[in-house]
Amino acid sequence: MHLFLLFLCVFAMSACGGKESNEEPMTKTPITAIAIHGGAGNLKKLNLTKDEEKAYKEALGSALSLGDSILQAGGSSEDAVIAVITFLEDSPLFNAGKGAVFSHDKKNELDAAIMLGKNLDCGAVTGLFRVKNPIRAAQLVMHKSEHILISGTGADQFAEEQGLEMVDPSYFFTTHRWEQLQEALKEDSISLDHDGEKQKPTAGLSNLWDDSKYGTVGCVALDQQGNLCAGTSTGGLTNKKHGRIGDTPLIGMGTYANNNSCAVSCTGRGEDFIRATVAYDISARMMYLKEDLKEATRYVIQDKLKSIKGRGGCIAVDTLGKVSLEFTTTGMFRAYRDGKGDQKVEIYK
Repeated sequence: MHLFLLFLCVFAMSACGGKESNEEPMTKTPITAIAIHGGAGNLKKLNLTKDEEKAYKEALGSALSLGDSILQAGGSSEDAVIAVITFLEDSPLFNAGKGAVFSHDKKNELDAAIMLGKNLDCGAVTGLFRVKNPIRAAQLVMHKSEHILISGTGADQFAEEQGLEMVDPSYFFTTHRWEQLQEALKEDSISLDHDGEKQKPTAGLSNLWDDSKYGTVGCVALDQQGNLCAGTSTGGLTNKKHGRIGDTPLIGMGTYANNNSCAVSCTGRGEDFIRATVAYDISARMMYLKEDLKEATRYVIQDKLKSIKGRGGCIAVDTLGKVSLEFTTTGMFRAYRDGKGDQKVEIYK
């Protein structure tokens, strides 16, 4: 009887073992994540109509879907970031590309930057006048140049030599941006995209543009291979003077990516983000203090940036697919889809 029971147990175990050996091993679905911003500021003072809010949300939603579809199909984070920012540059709603503001010299001067987390490769351009999509010029600087940052006519020339689409500067003209410049010139003020209120410049950066909308577009992404990428593009300040350069094209200030930490894109008063080295500091806190993404972004934006009365915010994503969106203003045009599949498109706090 004992031998019979032993035989049955052995037979059952061998049958189960055979069944398991024929089953396909379970594979884990790769994590992807993406976040987008279209500028931050005191947005409640803009009194956006329902139609205007709808237009912004639809544009952000379309950009999010575009980038997410690339990631879901196995595309790289670089491809997703370039596609999203190109889309936003082509929209007159945002202060980048087609929607860029005018400088004091009545020109559209465009900046952009991109960085890859897997190898810290990066490229940036500033003061472009004729490149339709500055983010693509920054990408070419990263891949086709021995430099990281190229400016002005040299950057335009480089982009043209690389075969990028060039346009007459009149392409960037929009009536809304032109009227913004006329108001700024009349009031002798320096202002940012979609100002809620304008102020004359006073001594000390902390007193400038307190009720403005800080116009920049950006995207951060994590692809199925676990690689991060960050990109940012902007038209800068309305009525900006003397070849002013903000944080957008400065690696570590407004744009940064490292697979050991996170990818960050910033939007706000560029002078504050330069002084606080915002993008890199978030990454550094994660690597050296072992903070998680939320802790690092919250401290740098809500404590460090606020301590110098900084205005603006950032989007960030890490290799776990976690997303963080922090800002010191009353709103930030933003959209995201995290590694869990949760997604949102929002404007206000």
